[in-house]
Amino acid sequence: MACAGLILAGCTVRPKGPPPSTEIDDTAFADHVRVLASDDFLGRKPGTAGEDKTVNYLTENFRKLKLKPGNGKSYVQQVPLVQITAGTDATLSATGPGGVRNLAFGKDMVIWTKRAVPEVQVAHSELVFVGYGIVAPEYSWNDYANIDVHGKTVVVLVNDPGFASKDPTVFKGNAMSGYGRLAYKVEEAARQGAQGVLLVHDSQALGYGWNAIQATWTGAQFEPAAAGGNPGRAAIEGWLQNDAARALFNAGGLDFIRLAVAAAYPGFKAVPMGLKLDATLHNTIRAFNSQNVIAVWPGTRGGEYVLYTAHWDSLGADETRPGHGTFNGAVDNATGVAGLLSIAQSFVRTDPKPERSIAFLATTAAEPDLLGSQYYVDNPILPLRETAAVINVDSLLNGGRTRDVSILAFGNTDLEEAARAEALLQGRETRPEPNPQLGLYFRSDSYSFAHRGVPALYLRSGIDSAARGPAWGKAHIEDYFAHRYRQTTDQYSADWDVGGAVIDLMLDYQIGLRVANSRRFPRWYPNSEFRTHRRADSDPAP
Repeated sequence: MACAGLILAGCTVRPKGPPPSTEIDDTAFADHVRVLASDDFLGRKPGTAGEDKTVNYLTENFRKLKLKPGNGKSYVQQVPLVQITAGTDATLSATGPGGVRNLAFGKDMVIWTKRAVPEVQVAHSELVFVGYGIVAPEYSWNDYANIDVHGKTVVVLVNDPGFASKDPTVFKGNAMSGYGRLAYKVEEAARQGAQGVLLVHDSQALGYGWNAIQATWTGAQFEPAAAGGNPGRAAIEGWLQNDAARALFNAGGLDFIRLAVAAAYPGFKAVPMGLKLDATLHNTIRAFNSQNVIAVWPGTRGGEYVLYTAHWDSLGADETRPGHGTFNGAVDNATGVAGLLSIAQSFVRTDPKPERSIAFLATTAAEPDLLGSQYYVDNPILPLRETAAVINVDSLLNGGRTRDVSILAFGNTDLEEAARAEALLQGRETRPEPNPQLGLYFRSDSYSFAHRGVPALYLRSGIDSAARGPAWGKAHIEDYFAHRYRQTTDQYSADWDVGGAVIDLMLDYQIGLRVANSRRFPRWYPNSEFRTHRRADSDPAP
């Protein structure tokens, strides 16, 4: 009756509507990709106006969603970097019994230095082939045994011996281990005292062609400013194009194929190549602060977190390229950053709120060295021991829905059980990644956290296209890596089928929600190579 007396004054009673949907908004997701992959963002390269636009876009959208700043009152974490840009006048030559062989920069080789110095010269450095360049006591493997490479330049094969030998008892067989990482190989060469390290490009072992090498490792390279100029790194690091590498072996009277085969089996011994290397680099050096972006949706319990990650950077713009010279990185990784915003919107609409807090970290300088995520784990804003799990979002392809879900670095963490259960609810099944030899997990921010003991899950659409079948799905993925990965052709198009990305993001959301509402911490499986890593130097894993 009380309201009856107020009706004439405008009192109305409306039925309460349904709560907002937590489903991923495909239109909003596609719009975020379109904006982030537009020319206005200049290829999202760290240290450029493209970074400023990207960071502003992310912080504005997190603020609109009413997520809290993750770093005190700020949405950003400053990441001190040094930019080292080698001039195109870089030279590299090898001298042997047949004379001098000059290798053309960009065509035959790409070299750089991680030492923050204006000039580097390497003179008459002996070339030594060290196979896979691995020292792994747990596998009884040492490619540097019985040879001193101080002052010498080592030539190194990519990937692991298990991939090349096809022997499941060698390392992890066809699946790449942490020893197959490119960063490990150059770091190990420096630990051994090498003056230079040259990696032999192999598209089968890497999954991408020489065009990706040219795009990624020419121009500006980044290093942590805290490295103090990196005097401990080799003076020269670089790539040899495969045919150019074989020509060098021939110049030294060596059979490249025979030695590469031998390097994949126990008992291999490093081989001096009978050649001396000379190289020069002239560098432009600039120190600056880049930015990670972090936002938090507080849970009801607090104090523990589920962390979603995606790298926001791409390779910038190259005005010297004919036609379109901007690496807009639509798939890699505007889709991942758009995915963070989409998942964040779903959690904001989740009722009741999750128990653990949900955090979103967009990292800088992932291409190619994961510098933003490495800086974060060394300087965590949210304690690693309180971070229950990391879910990485990276490179969502536009091929539509799949019947399967690929788990990268399969067999490492019981997060896979949550993934399997949630995928079944979608009518899908989880499978090991189809190309474990490519080591995509080790090339993603997942690795930075896994290496510090935090269980990290990285899922991607499988190959069994719901509309076209597995043969088409496999070909679609291969076409992307061959023609668009780290290329200016990685562009957004309005005719994209984002259905696959949306269902994958929904899966990531459901897994995170399951972990957030659990009392237990995910764990590594007993046979995982990450099991013995600790979440923090002084804190045991939960």
